[in-house]
Amino acid sequence: MGILEKISEIEKEISRTQKNKATEYHLGLLKAKLAKYRAQLLEPSRSAGAKGEGFDVMKSGDARVALIGFPSVGKSTFLSLMTSTASEAASYEFTTLTCIPGVIEYKGANIQLLDLPGIIEGASQGKGRGRQVIAVARTADVVIMMLDATKGDVQRVLLEKELESVGIRLNVSKPNIYFKPKKGGGLSYNSTVPLTQCSEKLVQLILHEYKIFNAEVLFREDSTPDEFIDVIVGNRVYMNCVYVYNKIDQISMEEVDRLARRPHSVVISCGMKLNLDYLLERLWEYLALICIYTKKRGERPDFADGIIMRRGASVEHVCHAVHRTLASQFKYALVWGTSTKYSPQRVGLTHIMEHEDVIQIVKK
Repeated sequence: MGILEKISEIEKEISRTQKNKATEYHLGLLKAKLAKYRAQLLEPSRSAGAKGEGFDVMKSGDARVALIGFPSVGKSTFLSLMTSTASEAASYEFTTLTCIPGVIEYKGANIQLLDLPGIIEGASQGKGRGRQVIAVARTADVVIMMLDATKGDVQRVLLEKELESVGIRLNVSKPNIYFKPKKGGGLSYNSTVPLTQCSEKLVQLILHEYKIFNAEVLFREDSTPDEFIDVIVGNRVYMNCVYVYNKIDQISMEEVDRLARRPHSVVISCGMKLNLDYLLERLWEYLALICIYTKKRGERPDFADGIIMRRGASVEHVCHAVHRTLASQFKYALVWGTSTKYSPQRVGLTHIMEHEDVIQIVKK
């Protein structure tokens, strides 16, 4: 029996099994086996076949955004509208066959946008170059999931399932579980909160499935068995996702209103160029970028060329962005903007910067 058959057998058994107190150990074990087989499926085959051409693109700009969606939902049209890159767009499926990069220039930042080929059902098992598409998506900072508004929620559910099965977790934070395998001493199990979904016996069964008999486990939140399996496997990617519903000019106002109110969702129309500016604003929020301006002594700030940083960046990060030796020669900095109590405020290396702050660095 091949890996795909084993996976489908386990999935069928999980759907057949009723969820109750008596079957939770059995279900936990099945989920652990399923995660193990899926990990094997993602490993490259050892057989020396002809090497296929990958389509990863060199990372450039301040952030990377991947466009994922089924064929013919408007990904290439969206790329052509947002960037100066022309991606071939037509009314038939699979117009785009490789990864086409473009650059969005917004608030002084260069955001790399990747137009990936359309995903089909079963992509996580390698159908229709799905594995390469998903591998490129794992390297992005944010995923834009392009959906056809005329198809309802069918596409969203299928795509989430495909990404889930290859270890991409959308719009969720990493489980707060401490896990460390040891050389000996058995299993040390503790929790700082009451657990309703995981017990010591279930944790032990899941670890045994992965041939781990000595480990330290500490739950800092009430997690599910699936989240615990993610922590053991350790190769999961947690990323933000914006669900973009295209072709809203073809559906009723009530349906548009319903889709727009869903969490992490934006409704647009590439054909009529509707709501694209709001999508850019939301994308900026999800990327958590800030723009910082520098100032020389006795001169006006340089508003033409800002430094793009991540939210939560300190003065030290700004010093490294300007020049790698600047932090060692740093004496103090003067900052104007929303991060200070008064302007200008004299600050040290640990001061956290905010969007559109102005900084003047004084050296020793």
